[in-house]
Formats: sequence, C-alpha cells, structure tokens
Amino acid sequence: MPVNPGVDLHIRLKRHTDGSASLTCTRRDGSVTWQRLHGPTAIVMPVHDLTHFAVESTLGFHHGFYGLLADGWEITDFAKPWPRGPIPDEALVVELIVGVFDAEGRQGEAMTAESFQEQAMQYVASRVAVGKKMPEGLPQLTDTKLDLVRACRADLLARWTASCVGQALDLEFVRVRG
Repeated sequence: MPVNPGVDLHIRLKRHTDGSASLTCTRRDGSVTWQRLHGPTAIVMPVHDLTHFAVESTLGFHHGFYGLLADGWEITDFAKPWPRGPIPDEALVVELIVGVFDAEGRQGEAMTAESFQEQAMQYVASRVAVGKKMPEGLPQLTDTKLDLVRACRADLLARWTASCVGQALDLEFVRVRG
C-alpha cells in the first residue's frame, strides 16, 4: 500500500478469521515490516499498539515505536536478541508512558497528572532496581495532555472494537515537524 506524501508510516491493524491479528507498517519508501499476533497476544497487543499511536502522535514523539519503524527498524528489532542494540531513550520514555496508560485502562479509572507521574516514577525505580536501563528526565505531563491522549486512545479503541473479522484499521503516522 503506498504511503501518502507527508506521512511517515502507514499502519494497518487487521482482524483475521482464525482469531489472530496483524500489524503491518509501510514506510514512506514502500518497505514494510509486519507481525502476526496469535492467542492472547492478539487481544492485548492491538490495544497496546493503538496506545502507542495515541501517545506518539498526540505528544509529538519522533522516535518512539512508530517513529523508529518509520526510520527503518523492523518490529523484531524491539525484542531479543536486540539486533539494533539498546532501545533509544525516547522510545523507552514512550514505552513507559504507554505502559502507564495500559495500567490505567486495566484499572478503569483516569489518573491525575500527579498520580500518573508517581506511577511512572515507581515503574522506573522498579526497573532500575533490577538493573534495567531507564531514561532520566521523564516529561512532565499535564492533565490536559493526558486527556488529549485519552481521547485519541478511546477513539482508536472504539474503532478497533467495532471492526469485524476481515476488517482493518488504517492509520497514518505523521511526525510533527518544526
């Protein structure tokens, strides 16, 4: 599928008849990276991937998951054996924010910016305690910014939930220039 001019990455999330889902990302140059998701992963990962889209596009991240895919990373580069080496700091920050939104979604209650920040700091501390690399200087997110991400995420999840077997949700990831 050709990518429209000005679009960094065309994202297609599709439901399949066997209960699986797939994520296909087409770069501006026409190259593609994709992954088929089976079993419980086919339920959890589409929500996670849509949360990535909401966070990265709403908050203006350039080098989170989708930004790195647009830059030529493969989906498999984000897992062992880590062919591209360590995940860049900005992508780690995005993953952290997405993880807190995922936790918020499971809890069913929106956090304030202050509680969101506390949750993020607890997560960082727990990862550092077991020797995991975590970035310093997490962005200060306001209630307004969190609400914008929530609104985008809610719209995406509603569209995904409403999709039927055989249907796809198509998104265009555009990094804010400036």
